[in-house]
Amino acid sequence: MYSVKNALVTGVSSGIGSAVADALIARGAKVYGLDVSPCEEKEGLVFFRCDVTDEEGIGSVADTLAREGVVLDAILNIAGIHMMTSLVEGEYKNLKRLIDINLEGAMLVNNKFHPVLSKNGRILIVTSEVAGIAPLPFNGLYSVSKTALDSYAQALRQELNLIGQRVITVRPGAIETPLAKGSIDATERLAAETVLYKQGASKFSRIAKRFMGKPISPDRLAAFIVKALTASRPRAVCSKHRNLGLVLLGMLPLKLQCFIIKLLLK
Repeated sequence: MYSVKNALVTGVSSGIGSAVADALIARGAKVYGLDVSPCEEKEGLVFFRCDVTDEEGIGSVADTLAREGVVLDAILNIAGIHMMTSLVEGEYKNLKRLIDINLEGAMLVNNKFHPVLSKNGRILIVTSEVAGIAPLPFNGLYSVSKTALDSYAQALRQELNLIGQRVITVRPGAIETPLAKGSIDATERLAAETVLYKQGASKFSRIAKRFMGKPISPDRLAAFIVKALTASRPRAVCSKHRNLGLVLLGMLPLKLQCFIIKLLLK
């Protein structure tokens, strides 16, 4: 089993990030946490309030750890946001913000903190079950960000494998977090605000509530993540709580997927 004494966790203030930090601390690890939101004090947690898209801020934290002689055994990229929107009606600054956080945030964190990662260190990246699956309407931007993040994770795995470091990708389904609840609220807002897709967005809002299925708790996913991280021979890609409907839909030809979705939303 791989031992984690020092770990960096992004998105540590709530949801999955908070649960993962708790799980690592319970195993005796010291956690260095990053989040743009305030975080409650915890024994074993050193918190830095920082946006993962802030290059100067992230660099400053990395420099602090380097000066203090901290060597990380693991970097866990968990921070992320969700947005249900139309790709042509949504404000561009909001569309860009999602990509900045979900994709570029992980790239920046790994780039800046890699110098303090141990020679046999591990990087874990949480993507999504939607990675690599044909996007659904109105959830397309999130799918794009997570598919791109997943592709980045595989590229990083190939690169770091050459120097003895591991990259682990976790693709979770629906988790009981503020982000999951926010996605349902976002579909309702979209249905109320859209001009081009009034009927389709309204139906999608109702379908999404049933289609998401029952989310699992952050603690269950955190236990899965820590197990994947500390395995003696970690898997390159791990999935948890996948939505069978999404899996089956993704197996169909793209043309048929479009036909079914249009039929459902007409």
